[in-house]
Amino acid sequence: MTVDIDAFKARSRPVSLDGIDLDAFRRRPLDPDTLRCLQYMHDVEYHTVCYLRDLLVTPAHRDPEVTTFLTLWNVEEYFHGEAIGAVLAVHGHLGGADRVRRTRGALGWQDRVSPIGHSLASAVAGVSYTAVHMAWGAVNEWTAQAAYARLSTLADHPALSDLLVRLMRQEGRHADFYARQAADRLVHDRRARWLTRTSLGRWWAPVGSTLLPRSEVAFMARYLFSGPDGRAMTERIDRRLDRLPGLGGLALATRAAEHYAR
Repeated sequence: MTVDIDAFKARSRPVSLDGIDLDAFRRRPLDPDTLRCLQYMHDVEYHTVCYLRDLLVTPAHRDPEVTTFLTLWNVEEYFHGEAIGAVLAVHGHLGGADRVRRTRGALGWQDRVSPIGHSLASAVAGVSYTAVHMAWGAVNEWTAQAAYARLSTLADHPALSDLLVRLMRQEGRHADFYARQAADRLVHDRRARWLTRTSLGRWWAPVGSTLLPRSEVAFMARYLFSGPDGRAMTERIDRRLDRLPGLGGLALATRAAEHYAR
């Protein structure tokens, strides 16, 4: 089932803060653990443009439907960062350009060579490499959506839940595009199935793990995805991945949560 890109374009817009009661955070501030999660999410959302950079050096840039989606995806994710930054600002936490500048400045040589690695890998793998990115994107978006849902439940703050529901709605549409693109590219391409399964199994890690300190990734894994409710979330992500051709049984989200929680 393909995605109607025109319908996606028609619905795409920056997330709105209209009706979000930011003063509610002054009356009832968020707890430190929730703010720590929001800082992580803020940094990941703002880093989307760097993930886009890596995609555009691969054959994905030749597909007009994919590039249309990626353009709008990047804009929507940017404004997710802006919205979370507004909540952080109410609490006196650094957000926006100043925090982004500091986060990117701390990245090492791996970030600088990342586009080169993707370009070389795609040159060898050819158009089948796009299936890897589409499946990878689907897992990341499912994970982001689950993280927002868990944080909403744990924080139990009406104003925050109002914002997170808006973010989750857009993350769900992003996940749908990635998953349907992945399915279309995997179903008739044996090489793409092997390449995608191998790449995910060996190298997938939670989004943000190449951007932020390991201690922050471990905190997110423990706080959001431990215990029965957290495991139910990761198992749901894994079941969704199981439905993509050739990717059954990887259990990526559950294994990653257990690994980082340790």
